[in-house]
Amino acid sequence: MPVIEGTTRIKEASGEYDFAVDGGAVSTITLRSAGGASLGNVIPAGSVIVGGYLEVDTAVASGGAATLAVNSEGAGDLVAGTVVSGAPWSTTGRKSLTPAFTGASSVKTTAARSITVTPAVAALTAGKFRVVVFYR
Repeated sequence: MPVIEGTTRIKEASGEYDFAVDGGAVSTITLRSAGGASLGNVIPAGSVIVGGYLEVDTAVASGGAATLAVNSEGAGDLVAGTVVSGAPWSTTGRKSLTPAFTGASSVKTTAARSITVTPAVAALTAGKFRVVVFYR
């Protein structure tokens, strides 16, 4: 069976958050595109997110008990809402997203989606990170 060009290639989308640029109010924040012209933050409709990672450059902080989730299709589908004083937000480095290259954990988009984060409970006061997702 021939492979039709473009139907099986893994593609990449990424977004960046920086408290100094984006603020940290309790809301939904659309991540800014990161990584140059070849990468964008929009995942097309009908895409299946199969994996990715979160790269924390500056630990996320809050004056209260803030939680933070990373979303694409639904609330917390890339990183579930967790208190920023704990993993994965409280230390720097690379961490895995929920879709872990298995069919059971993949996320399928029903419309074009941007990568967003949702601070809840209290505002953020610091943090800088990138989210990279791989989809087909």
